[in-house]
Amino acid sequence: MPLNTIPLPYGLRDVRLTPYTTDAATVLGTAVDLPYAQTFSFSEAEEYEELRGDDSLIAIHGKGPTVEWELEAGGISLEAYKAMAGGTVATTGVTPNQIKTYKKKGTDTRPYFKAEGQSISDSGGDFHGLVYKCKADSNLEGEFGDGVFFVTSASGKGLPATLTGNVGDLYDFIHNETAVAIP
Repeated sequence: MPLNTIPLPYGLRDVRLTPYTTDAATVLGTAVDLPYAQTFSFSEAEEYEELRGDDSLIAIHGKGPTVEWELEAGGISLEAYKAMAGGTVATTGVTPNQIKTYKKKGTDTRPYFKAEGQSISDSGGDFHGLVYKCKADSNLEGEFGDGVFFVTSASGKGLPATLTGNVGDLYDFIHNETAVAIP
């Protein structure tokens, strides 16, 4: 179907997190899959300052838009968790006795990462939502419970990109006529 149709995103096919390799968030590393993704939601937000005088509102000025995002996924990918929380992932041993360990130290800070989600469009092709510079500035959560699967959840803010080629970009919606996997 041609792109002049209204996209009808349905479901969540894939989510990938791409950590930045520098603190300045100018170079992207290798993308990691957020397996069994359940939700990728975000909303644009902005704080405003008001100028009042003579018993009336004179002006309103925004401090710049941000994105508030949330992710949920079934199970836990230690590599995706590391992309959001920092820390290290190490694998030791030889099959069938391998051990993979995620370690977070008190000195490890949460890094910036790019998040991209893909939905199939019921009107044809697919639809991507991309937030360029995310930081999990809220809770990273999961719960072990009787009779339920572990679900990883995280939330935070997205800021304008400092990535070369996308400086200042906050987020994109991308409608592809033909479905395209997240790189």
